[in-house]
Amino acid sequence: VPQIDCDVKAGKIINPEFIAKCPPGCQDVKYRVYGTDIYASFSSVCSAAIHSGVIDNAGGKILVQKVAGHSGYRGSFSNGVRSLSLPRWRESFLVAEGKPRKGVTYPSTLEYSSSKSTLVTHTDLFYNVPKGNTVRKEHQTSPAPIPTTQISATSSAQTTATTDPSTTTPRPATTPVTTRATTAAATAKPRPALHRVRDTVFRGSSSSASNRNILRPSTGVQRHEPVAALRKPAGSPAHLAMETDLWKPGLSLFDTGFSSKEELQTKPLESRSQGNPTCKVDLSFLIDGSWSIGKRRFQLQKQFLSDVADALDVGSAGPLMGIVQYGNDPSTEFNLKTYASSRDVRNAIEKIPQKGGLSNVGTALSFVNKNFFSDANGNRGGAPNVAIVMVDGWPTDKVEEASRLARESGINIFFVTIEEAAESEKHNVIEPDFVDKAVCRTNGFYSIHVPSWFSLHRAVQPLVRRVCDTERLLCSKTCLNSADVGFVIDGSSSVGTGNFRTVLQFVANVSKEFEVSDTDTRVGAVQYTYEQRLEFGFDKHSSKQDVLSAIKRISYWSGGTSTGAAISYALEHLFSKSKPNKRKIMILITDGRSYDDVRVPAMTAHQNGVIAYSIGIAWAAQDELEAIATDPDKDHSFFVDEFDHLHQFVNQLIQNICTEFNSQPRN
Repeated sequence: VPQIDCDVKAGKIINPEFIAKCPPGCQDVKYRVYGTDIYASFSSVCSAAIHSGVIDNAGGKILVQKVAGHSGYRGSFSNGVRSLSLPRWRESFLVAEGKPRKGVTYPSTLEYSSSKSTLVTHTDLFYNVPKGNTVRKEHQTSPAPIPTTQISATSSAQTTATTDPSTTTPRPATTPVTTRATTAAATAKPRPALHRVRDTVFRGSSSSASNRNILRPSTGVQRHEPVAALRKPAGSPAHLAMETDLWKPGLSLFDTGFSSKEELQTKPLESRSQGNPTCKVDLSFLIDGSWSIGKRRFQLQKQFLSDVADALDVGSAGPLMGIVQYGNDPSTEFNLKTYASSRDVRNAIEKIPQKGGLSNVGTALSFVNKNFFSDANGNRGGAPNVAIVMVDGWPTDKVEEASRLARESGINIFFVTIEEAAESEKHNVIEPDFVDKAVCRTNGFYSIHVPSWFSLHRAVQPLVRRVCDTERLLCSKTCLNSADVGFVIDGSSSVGTGNFRTVLQFVANVSKEFEVSDTDTRVGAVQYTYEQRLEFGFDKHSSKQDVLSAIKRISYWSGGTSTGAAISYALEHLFSKSKPNKRKIMILITDGRSYDDVRVPAMTAHQNGVIAYSIGIAWAAQDELEAIATDPDKDHSFFVDEFDHLHQFVNQLIQNICTEFNSQPRN
């Protein structure tokens, strides 16, 4: 087994799959890692292996597999290693235990790229031109280990370009997804009068009346077609491709090209004991146990859950799944750490009895938000939290407020609604448009509507694709979407009109890096001289464009410099309106010494949970900048000699904000 050093990056090794031995001592901050579970190839291989838990600081053997590039990598703190976030990179890799796969020959020596290579223009930065006339595709669509005999014959002229991720942002490759034309939905039978039993079309089915006093009829029995698991064979990166054009805003699942004979992957699958590592999510299903659903449909719901568990490939290194059943009150059937395989989850689902009662979805969402995603229940922190709500018709309580609080806690809410209210029943719906008020985004991605319970099995594939597409789980907390960022801007006479516009451009450039909305990062601004002025609060603008326009409209004030009073003012008028679960970040920009004391107001801000960054220009006092900044000063305080050099600190400031965020407990 070839040995590699701690500083070796995956992108430097040409082999698409290999086993290597890491030395001791790679758990060091100087060996940078980008991503979680799936790592950018710019990362240290051995440090990434420690971060993923495959080895510890003592070193050991690892299996590395190259996969396609991603458009975003999420940083996290795991096993003593802090990984960083990265917007995009051209190549990724996975790390597993150093055990060879059956039938695969691994190289005894690794092939390294040289630093001399030039990029081909016009090829999306995914191809390199090595010395000579051979063009090699860097991202192999079907990674396979190079046999030992082939390695010896490989030309040493082959090279791989390695560029700094902060300066290169190539577009990620995408794989088109094709679907067949949709079939027409079955015509529903005329709806019966109120108080009729929903399941009377089934012999021996439940005869209890709906507690909601509203009944939706059966649309007839259709054949329940088998559903295959949504997985590709191990070693193929095709499963990383985004689902494209399978949904459009305002369309249901059955308007978007899914036919009754879904085109699913049906070839034999190799077993994977640890689960699918490309779909590492912590998943809670909220299932409808109300009386209105009836016994037959409750069984169809359980079958759907079993099919989803198979398609997800549940395991400790992949997705984990728990179930909460709701009626009048919710209860946990099993949590994230109860079962670690799809088979065990299926067996547990079969034993779930129906609770009965109403359909109190809002109560269930509050329960999940407060109780389900806890460390004691198996929440892994680094994995996105996802809640999938199954609803028969409509809820019997309000969901908007409970959903908002859950989203702000970083929970990605999906709704699967089955059947809907007829015109004669709509007066019974407590909260119209409840799905749009509940889901993570109202763009159609987070909601699937199924017109009939007997078509539910057709939703397995699109649901699993969306849940596993972690790059689009926008409600997961990151350093860029979970803060209230308040700028405190020096508008004193010494700044001057021209330099003030430069400061505002810096503020805009920093704001552009965040994901701005009413449930993501919010931005506010205060300008100060001797006096203070709230330019706009956190609740004023809910989109990035509105924030940038508001920054552009800030007018230069001119006056003295009372920085201490400005900090106190920002604490009272800006950060007091911050949401409890948001990280409060203050970015103070000044060009001179304050006329008043800054230490006491800064200490008060720190004690109130404000993370303070100070940026001094020209004549700013270093001792004051350090007093304002949160400890450690070196990570939270910056100084630049000229206003025109401010732009140089945008990336460093964002990186420090993200590094600090990633070092904290997640969720």
